Amino acid sequence: MAGRQAGREAGREAGREAGREAGRQTDRQTDRQTNRQTDRQTDRQTDRQTDRQTDRS
Repeated sequence: MAGRQAGREAGREAGREAGREAGRQTDRQTDRQTNRQTDRQTDRQTDRQTDRQTDRS
């Protein structure tokens, strides 16, 4: 009886840990995606500013 209870608890803990790790991976993926989008946005903005600067020259 005690063995079954311990097994269930170990299974629940393993499930919780797997959920936490999946959450961390998702957060890292989201951060990388956001950084790439921000970089592209910044690049486009810089290109537009450079183009306007060049046009004025």
